[in-house]
Amino acid sequence: MTTVADLLVETLSDICVRQVFGIVGDALNPFTDAIGHQKRLEWIGVRHEEGAALAAAGQAKLTGRLGVCCGTTGPGGTHLVAGLYEARKDHAPVLAITGDVEQAKAGTDGLQENSPDLLFRDVACYTQTIASAEQAPATIRAAIAAAYGERGVAHISVPPEVFKARVSGKVPSLATLRPRPEVAPAPEDIAELRTRIGAAKTVTILCGIGATGATAELDALARRLHAPLVHTYRALDLLPFDHPYWIGGLGLIGGRPGTDAVRDADLLLMLGTDYPYTEFLPDHGRVVQIDERAQVLGRRAPVALGIVGSVRPALAMLLDGLPQRDDDRFLNKAQRARADWAAMLVDKADPARSSDKVHPQAVARAVSDASAADAVHVSDTGEVTLWAGNWIRPRGTQRVTGSFNNAAVGTGLGMANGIAALDRSRQVVLHVGDGGMTMLLGEFMTAVEHKLPVKAVVYDNGGWGLVHFEMEGAGYPAAKGTGFPNPDFAAFARACGATGFTVRDPALLVATVAEFMATPGPAILHAITDPSEIPAMPHIKPGQAVRFGIAKVRELVGV
Repeated sequence: MTTVADLLVETLSDICVRQVFGIVGDALNPFTDAIGHQKRLEWIGVRHEEGAALAAAGQAKLTGRLGVCCGTTGPGGTHLVAGLYEARKDHAPVLAITGDVEQAKAGTDGLQENSPDLLFRDVACYTQTIASAEQAPATIRAAIAAAYGERGVAHISVPPEVFKARVSGKVPSLATLRPRPEVAPAPEDIAELRTRIGAAKTVTILCGIGATGATAELDALARRLHAPLVHTYRALDLLPFDHPYWIGGLGLIGGRPGTDAVRDADLLLMLGTDYPYTEFLPDHGRVVQIDERAQVLGRRAPVALGIVGSVRPALAMLLDGLPQRDDDRFLNKAQRARADWAAMLVDKADPARSSDKVHPQAVARAVSDASAADAVHVSDTGEVTLWAGNWIRPRGTQRVTGSFNNAAVGTGLGMANGIAALDRSRQVVLHVGDGGMTMLLGEFMTAVEHKLPVKAVVYDNGGWGLVHFEMEGAGYPAAKGTGFPNPDFAAFARACGATGFTVRDPALLVATVAEFMATPGPAILHAITDPSEIPAMPHIKPGQAVRFGIAKVRELVGV
């Protein structure tokens, strides 16, 4: 007979989980001991439980497969929760395991006692305490099934005596514990979509993360309709940056060509996206939305036709019998706008634009150009999101991920660690601001200890750049607290036993980046960037420009 801890380890291994991220603790001792007695599941000890949750979420977001993290009683579990919102908000399957106090002591306000099922209720689609060995097989299965079925967080709490208890049964129906399959839409919905496309003078296609796996169909549809392809930030890596129909992103983490193409089209196709920034979506109602999640249809913009189904099979059905269009004037206009916008981005990214300042756009572009053809770019949140989102140029099989719907600062390093653990030979590049890097700085030691070759690019503008930018955009002078001192991040990397680089001179940027990217193992590039740089925005209204000016004047005179 095996213990509940053995059963959990065996089950995770059998469904192809390869790592568990967490911090050891007394309530988890039977579980971590069980991991140590086999060779299929790797224990990766982190320096903060939030880093464990972020690592699991990073894996799940990139692969669609289950990520696993754990923490011991009380604060071990509470520290997990913040990181687990990454999986909840970006719909990624994660199993969170927490230790619990001994049941005999429950309800006595003992050391580290809390109510884990209540604690995890908002972040998790499933939460349950396993109170007996007999309950374990069915509960473990239910938790993993919920994580996959709901594409979210499932949580189990296990008291130590239950972890150690003997169990005779196995977790049933392991073959069902896998990512959800694609769903074909109703044929009559596709027929109506063909009719609407035929009646529209111009069409723009907005692609979201739900279009993953449908690149061939997207390419075919765009060519059939001479339709511009616009992407959300999460879908930045769906097609290479130089694809002729790939017009760019939408909104602030996008550009003017994509924003205009969405606004000006007679018909907008929203494919696999629940794009949240409604001010960039049309309100005319000539929108068709395709998504597996029925509840998101029509949530962001008025929709004339909502189709429940996966993007790839929906487009395959649509293309069958869809006529070829001849008029390419709308597409040509979008392509010219894209070329002009790309030229502006190149100019902004030129290191020689300044003789004494390193511009963040130049950092992002130099790192992007030096990255491997299969690299994974991880972006933290803040002003760095704008630099990475606009100046990274995905190519080959590169992937781009980050904190999309949670939009949390400080999440990038933990996610990068989890992704690097999937394949230590694959290049993982983290783009992070100085504020985000210092939030979970200890997770760089996780990378060093476990030989996770994360390349962390720290954009140091000496403060909370996006907050400062937003305040000026509203006409307010920057408040105290938007700026702060920083450590020498390159020296910190060396103190950890890794490699560190610093760049202050724009003339040395490209060479320094090349050396940094070629360095084996984890490394930090400390880029001292111009804090006054303003992101390229699709459309700045006159009133906003005036407020920027007012804010600058008020900063100078101190009012």
